[in-house]
Amino acid sequence: MMMAVSSAPPPLRGRVGVGGSARSLLTSFALFAMAPLAHAQTAAPATAAAPQMIAVLQGLDKTTARVSTVEAPLNQPVRFGTLVITARACDKKPPEEPPNTAAFLEIDEARPQGQAATDVQHLFSGWMFAESPSLSALEHPVYDVTLLDCKTATGSSPK
Repeated sequence: MMMAVSSAPPPLRGRVGVGGSARSLLTSFALFAMAPLAHAQTAAPATAAAPQMIAVLQGLDKTTARVSTVEAPLNQPVRFGTLVITARACDKKPPEEPPNTAAFLEIDEARPQGQAATDVQHLFSGWMFAESPSLSALEHPVYDVTLLDCKTATGSSPK
């Protein structure tokens, strides 16, 4: 005859729940986790707005061989020839880290189609990298667009 061995945990004594030392540990953790929230509620509101980020782009018109520098503030469309470029994000690493400047761009082409209406064709949507321009490039028969830098509206690099 075989005897059944139970592997059930030992019964809890008293109230069901977390034991005393575990409860104090959880309470300490909860207070530690909530501390930044409490500090954020008591911190003084920022008086100055965050500086406007600008993606600095280089555009090449292949038909005229003219190179232009285009500054694209975030979420504001800018024109380069028939292209409409909208920078959605711009990220630049601090000087102590390896350089890696990137911008998320949306590029459309607006072609006139009569007096009042224009036909908009979506050409590119994605990240461009200043250090590796061929990694993610705009493919267009007339224009080349590459990322040069990210800066603030005051002209300094973002921190």
